[in-house]
Amino acid sequence: MDRSPWWHGAAVYHVYVRSFQDADGDGHGDLRGLIGRLDYLRWLGVDALWLSPTMPSPNRDWGYDVSDYRGVHPELGTLDDLDLLVSRARENGMRVLLDLVPNHTSSEHPWFVAARSAPDSPYRDYYVWAPPKSDGSPPNNWLDDTGEPAWTWDEKSGEYYLHNFLPEQPDLNWWNPAVHAEFDAIMDFWFDRGIAGFRIDVANGLYKDARLRDNPRHDGAYIYGTEVQGRYGLQHVHNFNQPEVHDVYRHWRRRAESRPEPPLLLGETWVARVDELAPYFGDGDELQLGFNFPFIFAPFEAPALSRVVAESLASFPQGTCPIWAGSNHDLPRLATRWAGGDQRRTRLAHTLMATLPGTYALYYGDELGMSDSDIPAALHRDPLTAGGKNGQWPRDNARAPMRWDRTPGAGFTTGTPWLPLPDDETVNVADQRADRTSTLALVRALLHLRREVFAGTVAEYREAEVTESRWIYTCGPLTVAASFSDEPQRLDLGGEPLLSSATVREDLPETGSSWVLRPWEAVVLGSA
Repeated sequence: MDRSPWWHGAAVYHVYVRSFQDADGDGHGDLRGLIGRLDYLRWLGVDALWLSPTMPSPNRDWGYDVSDYRGVHPELGTLDDLDLLVSRARENGMRVLLDLVPNHTSSEHPWFVAARSAPDSPYRDYYVWAPPKSDGSPPNNWLDDTGEPAWTWDEKSGEYYLHNFLPEQPDLNWWNPAVHAEFDAIMDFWFDRGIAGFRIDVANGLYKDARLRDNPRHDGAYIYGTEVQGRYGLQHVHNFNQPEVHDVYRHWRRRAESRPEPPLLLGETWVARVDELAPYFGDGDELQLGFNFPFIFAPFEAPALSRVVAESLASFPQGTCPIWAGSNHDLPRLATRWAGGDQRRTRLAHTLMATLPGTYALYYGDELGMSDSDIPAALHRDPLTAGGKNGQWPRDNARAPMRWDRTPGAGFTTGTPWLPLPDDETVNVADQRADRTSTLALVRALLHLRREVFAGTVAEYREAEVTESRWIYTCGPLTVAASFSDEPQRLDLGGEPLLSSATVREDLPETGSSWVLRPWEAVVLGSA
């Protein structure tokens, strides 16, 4: 009996629920809308859906400020709707992953409301509190994700509380065993309902330095979306990546493995280097998957990308399954950040990620080549980044609603969309489904090829050639030749041409022949 984990060789589709499909006309995507699009996702060939936060929330960070870990936000649906989604997805060969936020809660969560009510509350120690310095200033120099002090004064108790994100997102105190017990029960609640796993938000967070020491300075230049350390002039030495977090993941992994079908633990492992990512897999006993931000932040150049791939595969524990992604809800989309709006480069990026070993993660709309929107500041909805505070990039630009067709509501809604629709109405599902050479056709072909040759495996990767202008490698039975040049390149490679990033299955060279690789094209070959 094959006991390979289902995510080996799989494709995970990241659904930003509010922007995917609105079923009730209120302008917000919802679970019923997603259920109505499962046929599209089955046709596309995805194996699992990772849902952006669905739990009740005041939406100061659009669901990443949870006020109830056992419910569904009313704007998105009900628990019955989520149960139906899980059931219908299974019928269509897909699993459902939820976003779990263990680093912090909403300030409106009953735990924090009680903790703030009195210093002797039993929930007080669920959060990180500290007295001021002698001059009344915050306990240390930590800054939150907006660049402001990570401490907010609580007048009633005369102490500060910690928030690595917004003041409305107080950090939990993972030194308290009661917090561990709460999350064990929360995870069991969802696993018992058929949820196949969690994407763990801020997986490199949770624990903070017990002594609350100052973070060291980092005075190097910081460019959003290219590196992790150095933001606002500090290194995240004491408020992230603490060694004790690995005990949490070993514990969660043991509990996951005790179930008949072990759930997936997928970490948002936001670290700068591969050697910082590798420890999150432990000795094969911690996270099963961890997002590779060194790959996401690498420049779109053959030497840079191939180096991250080689370093990752060499440093991860034996048997680890990598996961490759180019976009998510927090960053500029790959079609903008890597490709600069050039669809040749967008298609090349998808071909590379889909033919690397492990798991391939798609952000909704990426299969269409969807670029960032340029949403006017007056229409920004994201409190964390609205207005570009302290130089932040507005995340709303990567969260615009999906265009399904060219109708006035783009097939997304009959009402007023919560964010403006993308400007380019030609980037839509209906038009691209009718075009055998579209970006959607390419991604679908790649997903079905992956399922055919990679399902249930972490294929062996071998680097054949890397130069400034091209990257050639084998992965399992496939050979991939990728151009990173504006000039055509002649290639002499054996094998049967299966796909071209430029033309999908049209105009492929003959087996065994010498051919010219177009600028920014990748060709996938099988065994001759």
